[in-house]
Amino acid sequence: MSEQYRSRVYTDRPNYADFDAPEKFQAIISIIAKRLREHPKAICSYSGGADSDILIDLIERTRAVFSLPPVKYAFFNTGLEMKATKDHVKATAEKYGVEIEEVRPKVNIVNATRKYGVPFVSKIMSAGLEGWQKKNIPLSIAEEYEEAEDKAAKRKELKGRYPGCETTINFLCCCNSAGEPRPNIQLVINSSKYMLDFIRECPPDFQISAQCCDYCKKQVAHSVQKDYGMIITGERRDEGGMRSVPRKDNTALCFTETSSGQYRLRPLYYVSDRDKTWYKEYYGIQYSDAYEVYGLTRTGCCGCPISYKATDDLELIRPYEPNVVKAAWNIFGKSYEYRKKYNEYKAYKENERKKRESVIEGQLELLDFIEC
Repeated sequence: MSEQYRSRVYTDRPNYADFDAPEKFQAIISIIAKRLREHPKAICSYSGGADSDILIDLIERTRAVFSLPPVKYAFFNTGLEMKATKDHVKATAEKYGVEIEEVRPKVNIVNATRKYGVPFVSKIMSAGLEGWQKKNIPLSIAEEYEEAEDKAAKRKELKGRYPGCETTINFLCCCNSAGEPRPNIQLVINSSKYMLDFIRECPPDFQISAQCCDYCKKQVAHSVQKDYGMIITGERRDEGGMRSVPRKDNTALCFTETSSGQYRLRPLYYVSDRDKTWYKEYYGIQYSDAYEVYGLTRTGCCGCPISYKATDDLELIRPYEPNVVKAAWNIFGKSYEYRKKYNEYKAYKENERKKRESVIEGQLELLDFIEC
């Protein structure tokens, strides 16, 4: 039996990851200082969000203590940003005496979603459903696979029947490339409960895709970052999603080297929500009005349907920036409505499951009184 793979996210977890906040941030400052000495030509992504506020304060505090060279900062404006965020970016630049360059994509969020589609539930789910829509593979292959006695053989047969569609086959059948069932991983359709049944009964009438993220953030970031030796970003494992998923290329670690020879530093990777709260209070960090006034707990891409709280957050924003809310609904409205349907469907299925279990439990109790 082959040894189970364990990501270095777990095996190489640093000691400081479990320190209390004061000691943890001292360790992080030492890490930032060490890496900036080794790679002085560095660029940092600044979003105007809470994590970015902690990160820029750490970097500038470290630079001041150790007399390190300046770091380049870049803010990627997708074309759908709150005024609160844009104002905060300017205020932050003034506070630290740095330049935060605003970079816009060649394809903005409106054009990207019109051409490719809008996200739904998660980036992984969006990519999987985009593949299904484009390749037009019937959902019935999931039943074929489920009913097959030799699942590896069925997976192989499906690969031959639908060439070039392996990722979509795995996604729909909840298996890996060897044909082994993998129902509980994030890369399959039922990682969101009852999703396959929901899609079958209520197919989407719009194009699903998360490519807007690629065109409005990732490609733009790459074009700006490619000439720098080290890229600094504010990902944290506590955010969940793909940022918490261990990967074989170790790209989820705090400090890594990329295939292009660049280095990536994620100083906040092991910083918890509690650590963040301590740092904010201890150093008096002021977040943007999106947090302090509107009441948001997270910003990210404004209105992005990947957030389960997207429509709730838009209602918090509405009294202050109604035009942004209107724009978000125009861009993502179909996804918001479809997610509402999915949530209702999921609640219905859960209620039905509980009823069935209750009936079965009652029948078992009745059998206790029947003599054979």
